Amino acid sequence: MTERTMVGPGVVVTGFGPDAAVITDGAVVWEGERIVAVGPYGALAGRYPGAEHLEVDGNLILPGLVNLHHHAYSALARGLDPGIPMHDFGRVLRGLWWRLDRALDEETVRLSAELTLAACIRWGCTTLFDHHASPSFLRGSLDLIGLAAERSGIRAVLCYEVSDRNGHHEALAGLEENLDFAVRHRDHPSLRGMLGLHASFTLSDETLSRVGRDRPGGVGIHVHVAEDPLDVELSWQRYGAGPVERLERAGLLDRLALLVHGVHLEEVDLETVAASGAVLVHNPESNANNAVGTLDLARALGAGCRVGLGTDGMSSRMLGSLRSALLAQRSLRGDPGCCFTEVAGLLEVNARRAAEALGEPLLGRLEPGAPADLVVLEDVPPTPPGPENILGHLVYGASESPVRHTIARGRILLRDGRHTTLDPATLAAEARATAPYLWERFASLGGDGD
Repeated sequence: MTERTMVGPGVVVTGFGPDAAVITDGAVVWEGERIVAVGPYGALAGRYPGAEHLEVDGNLILPGLVNLHHHAYSALARGLDPGIPMHDFGRVLRGLWWRLDRALDEETVRLSAELTLAACIRWGCTTLFDHHASPSFLRGSLDLIGLAAERSGIRAVLCYEVSDRNGHHEALAGLEENLDFAVRHRDHPSLRGMLGLHASFTLSDETLSRVGRDRPGGVGIHVHVAEDPLDVELSWQRYGAGPVERLERAGLLDRLALLVHGVHLEEVDLETVAASGAVLVHNPESNANNAVGTLDLARALGAGCRVGLGTDGMSSRMLGSLRSALLAQRSLRGDPGCCFTEVAGLLEVNARRAAEALGEPLLGRLEPGAPADLVVLEDVPPTPPGPENILGHLVYGASESPVRHTIARGRILLRDGRHTTLDPATLAAEARATAPYLWERFASLGGDGD
């Protein structure tokens, strides 16, 4: 018989949707990969006396967090000096990211993935949607990242960034890498694939048409859309249409699509996105860092869009991104009392999209039969928590709290703040030894930033 594990007593938040409950002296019990019971601690302790007990001392117990957009390949960019001015988005792309991704090799792709996965576990993220690029190590890159995700214990939905910026042959090679991984992992319990696209202005009509023709059923796209005005302006100049219209023409705009950023979409674009059912992925910290603007959540939601949340390589701390989302909306509107309503649904959209992608309808919920994905934060609420104010507890308290335990598929990946599947100290030592060679390759590639 599979052993049962119980976490509690703590403040159990059963989900992020409007029907979620808050159990102030609660517990969660799981067996294997599934939750078997959620409820008052005393009752469950009496019902499952032989369960292994994971102590939490009144801390917050949440469903495992989902990151809808990350770039693991950026992990070794910390402290890197591009050596050229970074005064606009085009220079950031040409001078930093498009040089870094070309400098990556097999070893640095693996290290970047493992460092990012360790950070995800550290911050309670149990499902990761990653958007990868490494032109010098393209073939097999998704398998390498997938193996790292399996070793780490978290779920991952992976894709490779198709782009014509280095030539059409490379765009086709990227598409093949996506298709191969997605088809082979169609029924995998913890790994799935999407079709990654860079941004409209780097994708020819021929490439978009090819992606539309070759896309397998049930596989969506993961694409940057209108992050900066550059994408919109160059899409019109080069191809005679905006990013959303081009995706729609290619048959790629549907409820399986992840449209990342969307900061500079017009009202008609938002209406088209809403009609398709696609998810817009907000990345507030990255948007601020790149000075590209702020997605107007009220406007997007008012148009009927589904909006989720990502970190875009800035960090792996989803609750920090949630806090930033609220603060950015208040700054945008000049209203210190606004936008709880707009921010409230972001984590629920993440959970529902992950549930669709992984074939787990109850993912992101703490209830019997749901996957045993949960996170315990070192935060004991100092004021009464309830469904009506739990977002306030998350934004103003839990978002700054360390994670005590992270559990994915019933496996304890972080116990009392210590990793059980990865060794961050060893990874950091490897990275410090390897990064100088990566940075040398980066410097040798030049980059005028135009």
